[in-house]
Amino acid sequence: MALDVTDETFQAEVLDRSMHTPVIVDLWAPWCGPCRTIGPILERVTDASGGKVVLAKVNIDENPAIGEMFQVQSIPAVYAMSGGQVVDGFVGAYPEHVIEEFVKALVPSEEQLQVSALIAVGDEPSLRQALMLEPGNEDVIVALAELLIEQGLADEVLALLARVPESERTRKVAAAARVGQQPTDDFDEQLTALLETVKDDDEARQRYVDILELMGQGDPRAAQYRKRLTAKLF
Repeated sequence: MALDVTDETFQAEVLDRSMHTPVIVDLWAPWCGPCRTIGPILERVTDASGGKVVLAKVNIDENPAIGEMFQVQSIPAVYAMSGGQVVDGFVGAYPEHVIEEFVKALVPSEEQLQVSALIAVGDEPSLRQALMLEPGNEDVIVALAELLIEQGLADEVLALLARVPESERTRKVAAAARVGQQPTDDFDEQLTALLETVKDDDEARQRYVDILELMGQGDPRAAQYRKRLTAKLF
């Protein structure tokens, strides 16, 4: 059974849902003949997945914001979303066997389902078991690393993070491992002290950058401290 999604419900029904279940977004309109052809095929094939893949139908005449989001130029346009991102898609009408393969590629394997269940449990034994199943899974690595930081195991955290490409969240976890558990109010004093040595001391410069990473872009102090670092270095 397909979900009828609107501009207002897209966040919850598609983006949020795709964080744990793949979602196929079918962009259509009542006047589109090919849309009426592939619509029932998409419903039939996704229903056959037994809930492992969800179909979301969007009437772009009534929900123009979603059409603009996908930069739609022609329909039918079909996009597969997982983890809040578009991972595949096609434009136009295709035969059923092609659509079946499109959907089949999104169905998680039994191992992937097991890993997801272990991540949901979230304790150290479960995460280490998940890591054995998928040694390069960023979700597993980040979750386990965050637990190890609480135990003060910075070296193991950094070794774990080295298994996956750097991303915004791995940078933050690595920074937390190197800096340690510090109260936010203490950052001003630390940054001021470190600023005197960042030019010639690699460790001081790394710690300064790590603290800025932990503060995040939302901290109003971060921009000013970044400017001070640039002025000091250059």
